[in-house]
Amino acid sequence: MYEKQKAMTHGETHETENSFEIARQQLAIVAEQINLDPNVHEVLRHPMREMTVNFPVAMESGGIKMFTGYRVHHNLTRGPAKGGIRYHPETNLDEVRALALWMTIKCAVVNIPYGGAKGGVVCDPSQLTLAELEDLTRRYTTEIAILLGPDKDIPAPDMGTNGRIMAWLMDTYSMLVGSTVPAVVTGKPVSVGGSEGRVEATGRGVVTVAREALLAAGEQLPESSVAVQGFGNVGSVAASLFYRSGTKIVAVSDIRGAIFNPKGLDIWKLHDHVKQTGSVVGFAESEPLPPDELLLLPVDILVPAALQNQITHKNVDKVKARFIVEGANGPTTPYADKVLRENGVTVIPDVLANAGGVTVSYFEWVQGLQNFFWTEGEVNSKLEQIMVRAYAQVRDAAKKHNCDLRTAAYIVGVGRVAEAIQARGIYP
Repeated sequence: MYEKQKAMTHGETHETENSFEIARQQLAIVAEQINLDPNVHEVLRHPMREMTVNFPVAMESGGIKMFTGYRVHHNLTRGPAKGGIRYHPETNLDEVRALALWMTIKCAVVNIPYGGAKGGVVCDPSQLTLAELEDLTRRYTTEIAILLGPDKDIPAPDMGTNGRIMAWLMDTYSMLVGSTVPAVVTGKPVSVGGSEGRVEATGRGVVTVAREALLAAGEQLPESSVAVQGFGNVGSVAASLFYRSGTKIVAVSDIRGAIFNPKGLDIWKLHDHVKQTGSVVGFAESEPLPPDELLLLPVDILVPAALQNQITHKNVDKVKARFIVEGANGPTTPYADKVLRENGVTVIPDVLANAGGVTVSYFEWVQGLQNFFWTEGEVNSKLEQIMVRAYAQVRDAAKKHNCDLRTAAYIVGVGRVAEAIQARGIYP
């Protein structure tokens, strides 16, 4: 139902915006590149298990409303399932399938011992009261609890969810099993076993790989300009860290609109404005910008940190950024990837660029299992080491195979998963 068609001067091109089909296309490209065993390819094309639940929530208005939720395990060959839970009105099973597949690759790219999973509930959290949101979370957790466990499936926050929601999830699971189990979920508040540095981790990873890409090109962050699409957890942290490094942030956006200042935005003042108004819109030291135009600005670094399918056949020819660092999952379609590569744009793919979050989630899980916790400095140092190492490995793969960084990241990630599948064999 998401099929899009575009007539090109050199023929008819079909581009899908179905996330799962895009993920499978990306996998197929790499399978051909590395001569992947067809049997392994067939395994990776399919999620291992999928769960759909429909559950009631008592609304404060007095009625009952039914909600639909999902939890998908893509592949568990390298370890227990790991992946966030998103609350969004447009969440669907194919989106969750795609995100789970990308998580399998992402965990392998940064070489942490997890398999890929993802979950979601079809809802608009902004339209729910706090009590309704808690009830929804606890009921959803109860419905999928058969899949969860610190050695089975460890959820985390994603779009529309946060540390408080993860604390409710942990508490609900703990009540079901009769003991406190902090390691069943990551992204929790520090007061209930969360990790220092977890909230900032994804944005920090984005800035780290952007810095490494610039250094590889003989450039540095302070000499660069940046536009950030999305001012949520990932985008706002990335913008702050870019700003702290001396990078000029010329534009940012959120769900309500976009703002622009060619001389650079004061991100500290912008944070104060967002706290007061709930949006970047109306910031005094800026001018309004049509949100779609943010993606087309002539900046050094573009960070799409909102939804998937943002750079497509519709706008890719107008993209002027030199580097695209994917803070969101799946913001660039395969067709757009091809055009960007032909236009000399370097894309640092989501499975590498936003892997800081799952990396520090891994740290949190390890700390929870041991009941031994690290300082924020230790967490950030370990994250830096892993992200720098992963970028270098992906860059080396790109040079070896003469390909773009997304293909190279998949070569690294799929290669590791394939090796594990072949080593373990097929049961029985």
